[in-house]
Order: sequence, then C-alpha cells, then structure tokens
Amino acid sequence: MDPIETKIVRGTKMRKDPAREACFIVADTDDQMISWPDWSEQSKRERIHRHMNNEMTTTEVAAQCLADFPDTDWDLRMELARQVWDESRHCMGLYRRLKQLGGRKGEFPIANFEWAVSSYLDSVVGRITVMNRTFEAGTMDLMAFIPDGWREKGNDYQTAELLDAIAADEIHHVRFANQWVHKLCANDKRNLFKVAQAVSYMDAAQKALAPPEGSTNLMGVSVEEFSQTAPINVEDRRLAEFTDDEISTLLRQHDLESLLEQQEA
Repeated sequence: MDPIETKIVRGTKMRKDPAREACFIVADTDDQMISWPDWSEQSKRERIHRHMNNEMTTTEVAAQCLADFPDTDWDLRMELARQVWDESRHCMGLYRRLKQLGGRKGEFPIANFEWAVSSYLDSVVGRITVMNRTFEAGTMDLMAFIPDGWREKGNDYQTAELLDAIAADEIHHVRFANQWVHKLCANDKRNLFKVAQAVSYMDAAQKALAPPEGSTNLMGVSVEEFSQTAPINVEDRRLAEFTDDEISTLLRQHDLESLLEQQEA
C-alpha cells in the first residue's frame, strides 16, 4: 500500500477527502453542515443530497480497497467490485431523484467522515470491518424505518421505493464483510489484531468528532436533535450473518434485549 495523504480534524489524523467538483462545499464536522428536522422541500433535498454523497463515499472506499490491496483474495476483490457497481447505481439513482425535486449537486455541504476513517486503515480486513460491518450495518438499522418516514411524513412514495431498493443491496454488503472478516481471521490470527486496531481507531475518531453539547449546524438547528439513531435491526442483521451472540451484545449495549425476545417469540 502506497503512502496516503492525510488531514487532521480535532486532533485526529484521517485520510484526506476524496476529490470533489468545485461546486461542493466539503465539511469536516456536523456543525459545518446544513439540515432541518422538518419535511419541507429544502429539507427533502438536503436529505437526498447527503445520502447521495454517502453512497459515493462508500463507492470510493470499496474502489480504493481494490487499488490499495491488489493481492487480496480474488473472491473478496470480486465482492468489492460488485459493491462499487451497487453503490454507484445508488448514487446515480439519488442524483436523479434530487434533480426531479428541483435540487442540484453542491446545493448543500457534504462530509466524507466514513471515507476519511475507513480508508485511513492499512488493511483490507480493517476497512471492511469499519466500512461494511460497522458503518453500513448502522445504515442498515436506519433503513429499517427511513423509507416509512418518507411515506408518512414526506408524502414521497417514489423516494421511499428508491430507498427500499438501496436497503436490499446493503444487506449483502454487510453479509460479505461478515463472511470475510471471519474467514480472514480464521486463516491468520494476526488479522484479529488488525480488526481490534481498526475498531479502536474508529471509536476514537467518532469520539473526537462528536458534536459538543449544545452545538448547532449552520442553520441553527441542534446537531443532537437532527442526529439519526435507530434500534438494532435484528432481522436484517441476521440476514447479514451477524451471529446471535453479536446481536445480543449490541442489544445489551443499547438496553434493547427485549427486541431479541420479541423476535424469538
């Protein structure tokens, strides 16, 4: 792996942002972003614009793995290549929808946190642990209810259907990462250390960049108010081949063990 360009945000070294067209304003933290908690037309466009860039970022993380780790097992490289195709389709679908709603690329600031963290790591097992098995799995939790929000609050069934289609692909992206993290660690115990290092770095970066209490974004909206959290999506995590022990651990961390009991009833 060749040396990478880096940046420092709030004392944390991360990979430098990927290239973006001049129309984009690139932010490092949530307080530099724009968002609204309502379902106005501008809020809808911002949500889609943000998601569009997130999908592009995921495309770039997977593609960068192919470039940085050419000696990776061929079957894993094929999974990453298919993910590049999937994520690029997602990005273009969201871009088309943004334009249909009167939006344009660069209309709102973007942030590339998941790229900056995932692509800073120096092993493919570390990257798929953080990007796919953690960040994408978190998105999978959110996508269990976000499309319904677009239907019920946004009155936008077309965007909801697009998001449903995207969510179906994400399950496989998390699943292949789960399969390969287990396989790589079983084949070489040193990969367990790389996974632990990757998770530790991700946790430290998230803590460093977490918005200070009471902070607001550029529109004066509380960052904490707008931040999206979701219950653990037990059903889809099982489809993505998280073990029951892994799911139980996540539920205990969120005081949500009753959800597992409901699934088993």
